[in-house]
Amino acid sequence: MTAYRDGPASSKFRPVRFEGNVSFAELAEHPDISADLAKALPFAHSGSCVAWGIPFEIGRPVLLRDQPVTVTISQTTAQWFVFFHTSDIRSLAANANGFISPMRGIGQLGEHAADYVLIYEDGSEQRTAIRRRYQVGSFQFRWGDKCLQSVTAKKPRPLSLNTREQTRLINDATFQNPTVQWGERQTQLVFEDPTPYHNFVWAFRNPHADKPVKAIRFEPVCGTLLISGVAAGNARSMPLRWEKRKKALLRMSSKLSHESARQHSLLEHIQLDLGQVISMAPRLVYPAHDWEQTRQNLEPGTTFNEVIVEYAAHEDAAFHMKDGSRIPVQDLEECPIQGEFSLEPIAPADQRVILRVVEAGTKKLLPVKLHVHGSIGEYLAPLDRMRNPNPEWFENYSPDFFHGNHLSTYISGLSTIDLPLGQVFLEITKGFEIKPIRRRFEITRETEEITLEIEKALHWRENGWVTADTHVHFLSPSTAMLEGAAEGVNVINLLASQWGELMTNVGDFDGRSTFGSKAAGGDGEFLVRVGTENRQHVLGHISLLGYSGSMILPLCSGGPDESAIGDSVDVLLTEWARQCRQQGGLVVLPHFPDPRLENAATIVLQEADAIELYLEKDPYRGIDPYSLSDWYRYLNNGYLLPAVAGTDKQAARYAGRAVGAIRTYVKIPDHQEFSYETWMDAVRTGHTFVTYGPLMDFTVEGKPMGSRISMSSSGGTVDVSWRVASVIVPMTTIQLVVNGEIRKTRTLRPDQDAGTWSVRISKSSWVALLVRAKYEDKPEIIAAHSSPVMIHVEGSEFFAAADALTILEQIEGAMAYIDTIGTRAETKRHKEMRLVLESAYRRLHNRMHNMGFDHAHSIGTHHD
Repeated sequence: MTAYRDGPASSKFRPVRFEGNVSFAELAEHPDISADLAKALPFAHSGSCVAWGIPFEIGRPVLLRDQPVTVTISQTTAQWFVFFHTSDIRSLAANANGFISPMRGIGQLGEHAADYVLIYEDGSEQRTAIRRRYQVGSFQFRWGDKCLQSVTAKKPRPLSLNTREQTRLINDATFQNPTVQWGERQTQLVFEDPTPYHNFVWAFRNPHADKPVKAIRFEPVCGTLLISGVAAGNARSMPLRWEKRKKALLRMSSKLSHESARQHSLLEHIQLDLGQVISMAPRLVYPAHDWEQTRQNLEPGTTFNEVIVEYAAHEDAAFHMKDGSRIPVQDLEECPIQGEFSLEPIAPADQRVILRVVEAGTKKLLPVKLHVHGSIGEYLAPLDRMRNPNPEWFENYSPDFFHGNHLSTYISGLSTIDLPLGQVFLEITKGFEIKPIRRRFEITRETEEITLEIEKALHWRENGWVTADTHVHFLSPSTAMLEGAAEGVNVINLLASQWGELMTNVGDFDGRSTFGSKAAGGDGEFLVRVGTENRQHVLGHISLLGYSGSMILPLCSGGPDESAIGDSVDVLLTEWARQCRQQGGLVVLPHFPDPRLENAATIVLQEADAIELYLEKDPYRGIDPYSLSDWYRYLNNGYLLPAVAGTDKQAARYAGRAVGAIRTYVKIPDHQEFSYETWMDAVRTGHTFVTYGPLMDFTVEGKPMGSRISMSSSGGTVDVSWRVASVIVPMTTIQLVVNGEIRKTRTLRPDQDAGTWSVRISKSSWVALLVRAKYEDKPEIIAAHSSPVMIHVEGSEFFAAADALTILEQIEGAMAYIDTIGTRAETKRHKEMRLVLESAYRRLHNRMHNMGFDHAHSIGTHHD
């Protein structure tokens, strides 16, 4: 037997004790109940129970089958009598062909099961019919056979996304005690349906509330019922019907710690009787009076003594505070203070509004990233978006994004949202060429639609530039399309891969489709292509983009943490790269330079098309000088590797990685139409830059990024021209990088600037541009970097001995790994891989010797 309490008991109701005609022990052996009911009885309610905030004392129940049963109770006057009961299974009779007629369903909808009769002190009676699936249901029922006027005796409860090992309160039908699985946790609630024994709670409005009731008679009509408990009380309306979801602001006299501010801990501070607390979160404090002047994605402050409580409750419900005090829901308007707590209502979001975001002039709907909050800082989600998305790795597929604790969602340009009356605050962003918008609106009962017009401030796209994120995981192609369009990212490379035993996005790969292309029925402006990220945890990762035909396998090798335990090292990055190129694809070295090993061989053998600068753990760190330093080594030795950018997006909140937070800008030649294929070709030419916001154009002697220029042996002076602009982050400084060193520096206007330099070149050199920028509240960062222009001076080679040696050492390291601790592939395959690495080693090694650079040799790499 289980004394089940689904929360605190309401003071509006009290148990009605009675002595039934059977004990649970006797019932288990009773011939008038089914074997299934007898088996489930150990899970029945007994003792002091609370269901939906109503208290019951369950002792000896009433078994109702063939004869009426009358129970005497203490004289009770009440508006409502609440019954705690269930029905045994009613079998359906099928004909010889297995068909049932009349078909009322296994729950026997509407079947008259019994009459319950209130007997008043004056001898009068009040009779009401009890029908199956109306006032009572079966202790076990088929999915979809819910009751219509009663509820199961376990009210729904919230479930924290952060609870990894939370079990159900009641055992399931297998009589086990299961953990709530990951998928169920995403619903953020538990409704105790899969249990072996259900009671039902039905509330009867007493038409003679002023007359004392002295007894209750239960009269059977058909089948078997079991009445376990009765409660009585007064409520202004049906006590089992909750009102619409609402919010309140809970103030506490003491501050919460960071740990206790987690939702699961917060729920310990407050409960509801005739209702349920849905969620709790510390109040976020946004700027109010200067909202329009503050920057996009500015994270709000957090108050640790104010908590937003979301709840659903009956109008006569009361909050039960941790210190034992109670605050009736109906008293919230008076902002009551009880002990160390006070509660005040937050204006309900009950004004339905159509939100449109359109392009100025054309009125075309524009996908954008949207944030809306109310006057208390409460996040307001569109009707088709999550109010509390899951931010964790591989646990979210919705189009939502957390920038720290600043929550946004992606919309197509048209959305329906419920807003509170009064002030609401909107933020709209869309890429790096449209100035972010922060607006406030006064919502009234006449507000039915809000339309915002946005227009471009910068026009790099109109001049042939397209944007791309080369590294996105887990999203579906359609969600990636929406997020890309909303962020102004023209190309999303969605990468299938392997994570131990987990395979992701492999079903989205077909080796031919470019989602959003004109051939696929789109307008060709925003594209998604599924490629693969092939990985080995020591040798490195490689992104294989846009290739056609069969998937390049294996996706990962060499064991954890990329592939499965026991997988051998049976393929090299360089071999994956070659196969990708053979299948027409683009080879990118992702999150360069890490893992930092075999990518050296791939570059030396000229099998890579680009390196990827990616978003680090903090979105405000900018482009990492560590990554640039590694890239510069290869440029110093003449390996022209254009820069692209990828976010490695893997969750709604994963290091601030919105798609395109760092992005590639690529120039499509003027005579070519934008397509995925022309995008790949443009990346190969190197006409690219990467950015966190500032946009640039940059030429050397009139030649764009990625160009090669030849000069005579005497060298000379080159003219460098540049133009930069930013509407996202204020620019501070522009610098010219020559062979990895800063040659020129100039302070910039924060929004746009242009200039020229004359630079003396005396030896073969590469030249690139970088832009630094700074938010007012953040450190200065490298916010943009161009791909280089390579200037070859006759008689002068691109060679930096110290850098070449470090590259050679990486190749040596790759050979050492596959020779020693790497799980060995079969002998022939191992020899083939080693020959690839040896060829890279010899190519660079011979070049170094030809340049007159002698060096120490590792074991196994000495000259014969």
